[in-house]
Amino acid sequence: MWHRHHPPPVGQIFAIGAADDTGVLRGVAIVGRRVARHLDDGQTLEVTRTATDGTQNANSLLYGAAWRAAKALGYTRLITYTQAGETGASLHAAGWRVIAQRPPTPGWSRPSRPRDSHGTDHIARTLWEVA
Repeated sequence: MWHRHHPPPVGQIFAIGAADDTGVLRGVAIVGRRVARHLDDGQTLEVTRTATDGTQNANSLLYGAAWRAAKALGYTRLITYTQAGETGASLHAAGWRVIAQRPPTPGWSRPSRPRDSHGTDHIARTLWEVA
């Protein structure tokens, strides 16, 4: 309901939530294996989704908590992507760093693996990590 531009992710290792003082859920993060399966090294997880209702600092709290949980599970690296036009302020605040700029993709469908477009093709992305 709160996420802007993607359908629900497939699969996860864990999910976390951010609640206010009254127990109302204000945001969630979903963490899973690398979406790019050929880059899955067994030591890296990917934040595949965060969504909040706009509560101040909720996203930064989720990114920080995701990293602490990933480390507690034995992982040594956590990554995520932002789309062009997103500042990454929550990631900066949580201690993440930019490691790459990815050009827009022509689409995810391949002859060997047909896929439907979800409206996020042709958008540049920024790759972030915390390790």
